[in-house]
Amino acid sequence: MKLYRIEGWYFSPQDCRLAHGDGRLVEAGVTHSVSGELELCGNGLHFSVSSLNALDYAPSPIVWRVNVFGNIIKSYDKGCARERGYLWGYDATKVLRHFARLCALDVVHLWNAPDVAIRFLRTGDESLRAATRAAARTATRAAAGTAARNAAGTAARNAAGNTARTAARDAARAARDAARDAARAATREAQNRRLHRMLMEGRP
Repeated sequence: MKLYRIEGWYFSPQDCRLAHGDGRLVEAGVTHSVSGELELCGNGLHFSVSSLNALDYAPSPIVWRVNVFGNIIKSYDKGCARERGYLWGYDATKVLRHFARLCALDVVHLWNAPDVAIRFLRTGDESLRAATRAAARTATRAAAGTAARNAAGTAARNAAGNTARTAARDAARAARDAARDAARAATREAQNRRLHRMLMEGRP
């Protein structure tokens, strides 16, 4: 355990209140603190330095840029701190949906995507969502499909999912699955840079 001051990302519950019975309101300019021994997933105010890692733990699309300080313990994808201050936050639904579509477009060339799917991924036209999901589901069930093709179809299907946070998370994972093993780490890093940029640019 060390003394740090780190900027990171945190996705709050939809109601912007701390979970697990705490209930304190999360809002810009507020700093929360906890007592007791810090324990990852047990006691502490959590965060991730990487926006993509934070997305893996997101309970909602409400994203916050945070400062954490005091005693901090960290793992490879998250940490928890004694104190967490909220710099700004917003409902990132539109950003996450756009991010999901971009991840799917990264690998759309790996399967014979129908025009409706390509148009949805490029435009986000809600009238094309159901048709895209159906087409992608058919592609991933094709017995002759390669693993990369199936993963690419899965990325498109996930991008057309109903929940923005899961669409973004799952489309990104499927796009990485479509890459060759040697390229997956680079793909993840590129996705993280993209999501970081999009979340920063989407700030109201």
